[in-house]
Amino acid sequence: MVSCAHLDQVSVSKPEGVAGCEDCMKIGGRWVHLRVCRSCGHVACCDSSPNQHASAHARESGHAIVTSVEPGEDWSYCYVDDVAFILPDQV
Repeated sequence: MVSCAHLDQVSVSKPEGVAGCEDCMKIGGRWVHLRVCRSCGHVACCDSSPNQHASAHARESGHAIVTSVEPGEDWSYCYVDDVAFILPDQV
């Protein structure tokens, strides 16, 4: 079984009705898929997006876990442990 050693960093619930990548909207960029940082709630674009803001946020902030905010997706990912998992959305 794979595990994540950073679950203690989860302090923000998965948001509803996200408008888009916060960073892309500031610069007029575009995104493919959206992720939310589970430490601070920052919504950013995935690594398939041109600017890869979610992974940049993780590197700069040290916040390890993101969750997909795409409709119908409920998985999370830890950048540090390089593991995907389902995170119960109870903070």
